[in-house]
Amino acid sequence: MALILHNTLTRQRELFEPENPERVTMYVCGPTVYNFAHIGNARPPVVFDVLARLLRRTYQLIYVRNVTDVDDKINAAAENEGIEINELTSRYLAAYHEDMAFLGVFPPDIEPKVTEHIPEIISLIERLIKTDHAYVAEGHALFSVTSFESYGALSGRDQEELIAGARVEIAPYKQNPSDFVLWKPSHKNGVGWASPWGYGRPGWHVECSAMVEAHLGETIDIHGGGLDLVFPHHENEAAQSTCAHGGQEYCRYWVHNGLINVESEKMSKSLGNVLLLKDLLMEAPGEVVRLGLLTAHYRQPLDWSSEVLVDAQQKLDRMYGALREAGISGAQLSQSNVLPPLTVVEALEDDLNTPKALAELFNLAREINREADAKKRQKLAEVMRAGGWFLGLLQADPELWFIEARSSDVLDEQAINSLVSNRESARKAGNFSEADLIRDELRRKGITIEDSSKGSRWRRTR
Repeated sequence: MALILHNTLTRQRELFEPENPERVTMYVCGPTVYNFAHIGNARPPVVFDVLARLLRRTYQLIYVRNVTDVDDKINAAAENEGIEINELTSRYLAAYHEDMAFLGVFPPDIEPKVTEHIPEIISLIERLIKTDHAYVAEGHALFSVTSFESYGALSGRDQEELIAGARVEIAPYKQNPSDFVLWKPSHKNGVGWASPWGYGRPGWHVECSAMVEAHLGETIDIHGGGLDLVFPHHENEAAQSTCAHGGQEYCRYWVHNGLINVESEKMSKSLGNVLLLKDLLMEAPGEVVRLGLLTAHYRQPLDWSSEVLVDAQQKLDRMYGALREAGISGAQLSQSNVLPPLTVVEALEDDLNTPKALAELFNLAREINREADAKKRQKLAEVMRAGGWFLGLLQADPELWFIEARSSDVLDEQAINSLVSNRESARKAGNFSEADLIRDELRRKGITIEDSSKGSRWRRTR
């Protein structure tokens, strides 16, 4: 395998050579679960799902994607609803998992949560303080940026520039304006844990360092995430991990995906253009959304517009049409024994060039449609499907694709009534998270639930 990846740290394309080919490690920053995921949140898990599929072709991979289940936004949202943070985070993590399943994203091997790693976080901070890379001030534990000479290497900026331009909290207890929080105090009735520095909670950056160390060790092969995380999150993470491990290299390959704009504008609440995944998944099947996310090279920005789903649907129709005409039937639930097209694999090995890989699949679809010999046509179709697996595409039943992708009628009346009944039972039991998930599932299939004093009833919306 000759995999080339662009390393953010070196600003170069590099041949991927794992530290231990028998145990390749990858960590990707996962969701902060205080709201529903939007389309921008979907790009990293889809991109790194493709990379994980490719790596598993050759290596034994351990893939970790964390869950941030405590931070200030989570605390504020839970307080606003008058509930405990675990109730809020459980709700949105369940919704996130459902969205990922619709997108065909395989679960990571390990999915650690911040709240389950407080002792490891405290231990890491204690080591940083002991080695003079961190200090305590007014109930805060802070990392001393000037104690790490290489700070700024990942983002490509020197310390003076970072101090001048970074959006940091200017606080009197900081020795340096760019020093960042490892631990901060909580109100006595707020969310927090006991620590040597008082009752409090971890800062954002330290959580990933502690979870990486706990599950993957001191040095990892690949660290992934969105381009927006390079600074300050990954810069700070690299600094504290390197210092906590006596200067040992933290990550060998930093891989970052570009961001998503909507109709050529940055997504923001103020512009009202935030596209929630659950809403997009009501407009189109998850595979269509997934293909849309893969149409641009992962390192480039992706402009999401109303045309993206239309174009992705048409492309999948052409490929599934070729599979159906070649006599392929049934869903493929696991990787095929058929060798994938070398051109598709080579495209993906070239820094995950998904546009080129997709183009190779389209070429195969045209070749299938031109082939007159039925046996050759079927063989070509099997090869195309084997290539599609690495992209997470073309694994559904080709015949059902042309039914389920367009109609809610595949969910018959008996199935709908059963789901509505289950939702009603969940509501009566006070399990509103489960009730909401059932409602959302029905909505994706074109079924709207209307609640009244006489009970719930449903109607089709498409």
